[in-house]
Amino acid sequence: MNISYDYYRVFYYVAKYKSFTGAAGALLNNQPNITRMIKKLEEELGCTLFVRQRRGVSLTPEGEKLYAHISIAFEHILSGEQEIARDKSLQSGIVTIAASEIALHCVLLPVLKKFRNAYPGIRIRILNHSTPQAIDVLKKGLADFAVVTEPFSSSAGISSKSLRVIQEVPVCSNAFSLSTGTVITNEQLKQYPLICLGEKTSSFSFYSDFFSSIGFSFSPDVEAATADQILPMIKSDLGIGFVPTDFLEKENMEQLIILNMKPTIPKRNICILKRKDISLSIAASELEKLLRKDNSKQ
Repeated sequence: MNISYDYYRVFYYVAKYKSFTGAAGALLNNQPNITRMIKKLEEELGCTLFVRQRRGVSLTPEGEKLYAHISIAFEHILSGEQEIARDKSLQSGIVTIAASEIALHCVLLPVLKKFRNAYPGIRIRILNHSTPQAIDVLKKGLADFAVVTEPFSSSAGISSKSLRVIQEVPVCSNAFSLSTGTVITNEQLKQYPLICLGEKTSSFSFYSDFFSSIGFSFSPDVEAATADQILPMIKSDLGIGFVPTDFLEKENMEQLIILNMKPTIPKRNICILKRKDISLSIAASELEKLLRKDNSKQ
């Protein structure tokens, strides 16, 4: 059978309201049209679906059987329509973001606060990874998008857009015989223990390439698991660490010494990555817009 969806829709509302008039009102239609469509459906199915009564109609045994199936289908459809309506109005939904530690602190957290205040019904899930891990999660479809620091390998299925630039500086504690503003060369750095993230991070690759370009073999003495561990390690007098200037804005600088490097540590980008073959949900798209807008001011 190839029966019109509209006939079943009319049948559902007549059965629900037990009235042709009630169904006409719910469907913004008129009673003659509703009667005609039910008659056509009965002809297509070859059976009577309703019995007229003094007040409204009742279902025949065949009508009861049909309604048992149609009601489930239509309630699922209505539920889906309501869910989409809520998503469109950003009253519900979930956004999953894969983020590196530096990207989380420098870009995501300020924007997530604004997003959460504007759309409290949207659930937010953060997957905190190194850049390579975050990209792998994105490729597997486990995140809506990723926000990570360079460097990273480009992929044919992934698009990349820079959000903002960060500058990192060498920092040590006041336990070292150095003062803020001291210019330190790569040769002088060999005299001090260095703190950095582990080998499987983009930060390690970045500093390894940077020091290699100036003839310095990069071999940190202390490896941190996450970027937010570096400052506590510096404060504990474990060595010189490389820290985004954003991380220092709210720090008590009495314990810390900011050094200058010659040559200067190159700036690098924090980027948003998306899969080219999958469109973002309404909620994820709105968060992406806010990320771009907020960081366009940087």
